[in-house]
Amino acid sequence: MFYHLSLFPLNTVLFPGMPLTLHIFEERYKLMIRECITQRQPFGVVLIESGQEALGPLAHPHSVGCKARIAQVQQLAEGRMNLLVLGEERFRIQTLEHDRPYLAGTVEPFPLRDPRPEETAIVSQQLRPLLVAYLHLLSEAGNVEFDPTQLPAEPVALAFLGAALLQAPPERKQELLACENATRMLTRMCSLLRQEMPLLRLMLQNEAGKLDSPGGFSPN
Repeated sequence: MFYHLSLFPLNTVLFPGMPLTLHIFEERYKLMIRECITQRQPFGVVLIESGQEALGPLAHPHSVGCKARIAQVQQLAEGRMNLLVLGEERFRIQTLEHDRPYLAGTVEPFPLRDPRPEETAIVSQQLRPLLVAYLHLLSEAGNVEFDPTQLPAEPVALAFLGAALLQAPPERKQELLACENATRMLTRMCSLLRQEMPLLRLMLQNEAGKLDSPGGFSPN
């Protein structure tokens, strides 16, 4: 089932169930958000494939994005706004429209299929300890606070949380968002965590070395 959606190209990836804060300052997006608020409509967050995020021609987005529901609005001077949005369903863009100051398009829902739930459950059991270990490292780095007992039990929700917190380039996160089935997404998430954890550990070791050296500097 196709539907019309206003689109917000960004240098970030939004995942279902995850929050995102936005500062709205460009006139075209002030207009878009005012219309969404008045009509009580969501908009779509899409990662930029080419172009720039602000103050230029409309960027071209990747074809898979995430619908964003406005949860909180803080009105600021000159019509600027701070927003808190929550990710809802994934969608795939069918056609783009350029007849307004901002980007819009016809999209269709792109649900994450789970044809092999037993296999997904097995991969989820591998993902959980990896994600807990990764979040512990992020906590040591001061990037996140978390309670491992509060992690989602549902495999896909767990993967979306991990993807949102993953300290990786947006293009890698887009790969996760665009996965067609749950097993593949969780498997890819495990692979990315295994790649990122040694880098994060090395960063923490280097930071600790700087702090341990005289004057807070590492020796040459």
